[in-house]
Amino acid sequence: MATGRLEGALRARRRAGRRLLVPYVTGGLGRDWLEVVRAVASAGADAVEVGIPFSDPVMDGPVIQRASELALAAGATPRAILAELAGAGLEVPLVVMTYANVVARMGYRRCAEALAEAGVAGAILPDLPVDEIDEWAAVADEAGVATVLLAAPTTPDERLARICARSRGFVYAVGLLGVTGEREALARSAAQLALRCKARTDLPVLVGVGISTPGQAREISEVADGAVVGSALVRRLLEGAGPSGAAAFVAELRAALDA
Repeated sequence: MATGRLEGALRARRRAGRRLLVPYVTGGLGRDWLEVVRAVASAGADAVEVGIPFSDPVMDGPVIQRASELALAAGATPRAILAELAGAGLEVPLVVMTYANVVARMGYRRCAEALAEAGVAGAILPDLPVDEIDEWAAVADEAGVATVLLAAPTTPDERLARICARSRGFVYAVGLLGVTGEREALARSAAQLALRCKARTDLPVLVGVGISTPGQAREISEVADGAVVGSALVRRLLEGAGPSGAAAFVAELRAALDA
């Protein structure tokens, strides 16, 4: 299968010796959320992950759950978020993260086509396992939307090989057992899982969940290709950081990765 836009962009940057950084922003969180997406992209992101809020986000911890609740209360919908993303004009790929119910409600094909029309290059559906991914992944492939699969520290080797083989864009290595959220130290399982993934695929391997500080992002990028940073950024947004504060934090992460 041809390399998609997301994978192509990340591979190119990795070849150039760059450690990869993907910040997460909750779609619809505040009127300036799209400005936040633009700000973090300009501050050094290699791709931006945008969460489409869902009322029962089983993978998300309290910070991102709160952000999703606020966005939904303000009227955020998948179509409204995609309509705004369509005019984002970013130079880095966009990846959406949402849940299977959201795409099933839209219809798999209609959802994949809507993502593509909005300029979205990849999708993460954490509650749609590799055993059940074929129907979605087929229409996503046709639409040119990379299906990014997640691997957990408890994933057995045989299943990990299937996840790495079926993932597109990059492999999302979940750094620890538990929901998203900030942690004081990098979990030991994060590096172990990154190494297991790297042994099974040449796709970029990014570690997310529990990556909270510039130092942790740098530490995990010594074994993985980079990091996804969500709760630490979203907390700052909930505290009123706005686009400039978000950009400042992502610039700190970028500087640590480039050091």
